[in-house]
Amino acid sequence: MLELRTDTVSPAQVQAPASASAASVRSETLAGRTRAALGEALGRAGVAEKHRRMRVGQLTSWIYTRGVRSFDEMTDVSKDLRTRLAEQFTLDRPEIVSEQVSIDGTRKWLLRLPILGHERFAPEIETVYIPESDRGTLCISSQVGCTLSCTFCHTGTQRLVRNLEPHEIVGQILLARDRIGDWPGAPPPEDHQLLPDGDRKITNIVLMGMGEPLYNYDNVRDAMAVAADGEGLSMSKRRITLSTSGVVPEIGRWGTDTGTNLAISLHAVRDDLRDELVPINRKYPIAELLDACRDYPGVSNARRITFEYVMLAGINDSLAEARELVRLLDGIHAKINLIPFNPWPGSRYTCSSWDQIERFAEVVNRAGYASPVRTPRGRDILAACGQLKSSSENLRASQRMSATAAIAKGMADGVPGGTDNGDPDT
Repeated sequence: MLELRTDTVSPAQVQAPASASAASVRSETLAGRTRAALGEALGRAGVAEKHRRMRVGQLTSWIYTRGVRSFDEMTDVSKDLRTRLAEQFTLDRPEIVSEQVSIDGTRKWLLRLPILGHERFAPEIETVYIPESDRGTLCISSQVGCTLSCTFCHTGTQRLVRNLEPHEIVGQILLARDRIGDWPGAPPPEDHQLLPDGDRKITNIVLMGMGEPLYNYDNVRDAMAVAADGEGLSMSKRRITLSTSGVVPEIGRWGTDTGTNLAISLHAVRDDLRDELVPINRKYPIAELLDACRDYPGVSNARRITFEYVMLAGINDSLAEARELVRLLDGIHAKINLIPFNPWPGSRYTCSSWDQIERFAEVVNRAGYASPVRTPRGRDILAACGQLKSSSENLRASQRMSATAAIAKGMADGVPGGTDNGDPDT
């Protein structure tokens, strides 16, 4: 029998508040803030406006280049200012509720955020890190829950609670770098053999976690500006990918404002089927979506749009649909990710057989499109594509057993093709 390994962080391993109420009374954190927000915080700490630009540069270097967790470590900042900052602010990351490590090295964190405004309970999100020998991909969330209700996606069964603030989005990157030792001079975790070989352990960021990022446009844009800041986290825009289900009016604007890669959750070649699988299609049908893709700023053969296509047995996996997919994408610089469906408790779909996925891929490949089959990662901890859900609901024993059996069977059967985790042309 296939063994599934899940490691959960103990309270002793994580320095964070143990309760939602504790999380809600923490001082405001500066970790993850934009340069403008850091400048505003310095003003509140009594720094004169003429000195703020220099001080923002210092904070940016300490927080985003060196990953410090205490103001006392900022040795080129005066002791008086460090004291004033510590009295009003923290450098806290999101609180880790649990950490799970898959047998393939994938890590999933359930994170708790501070309560905002009228919220009765501290909201929770999930973040996933996917290591390979030559790169590490961090899949981050942009909303608590989701409004789109895509029927094959576990996140879609969780109602939208709220948008994430920019610092909460960036905070996921900071926390991941903390946990895997991805700061200069930081010691690696005990299981460092499951990490990439290079100096940078997080080389790619994908906005493919919980939520529709283009429905949280301004906050996601500001967060990615922090991630791409050359004097801070210094992530290449070519290694940041935003995935959207098809918010057509915002696609072109995103390309102009940010210059990142684009991925489209397509999943069907007919409007009637996509209306069911991805309900936003009723508002922005396939033809409108593909027109927006053709006009995406900077798209070229060297910078292709990724089209994600989840393989659902008997639903969207016929060879006729493969041929129609090729026809629809004609003239678009595209790459097609075929994603074996990842089971989750209560889902009504099953994954296409590997033979059928290979036949589908062959049709696409013959038409000249790269169509890697995405190797499922983290299935045993429900961290794979479409499986994220932060709700703390307890599953019935029968649900857990059914899900585990389906996951183990899929993993034991093997996956054809190479690996691809949503990072185009890297």
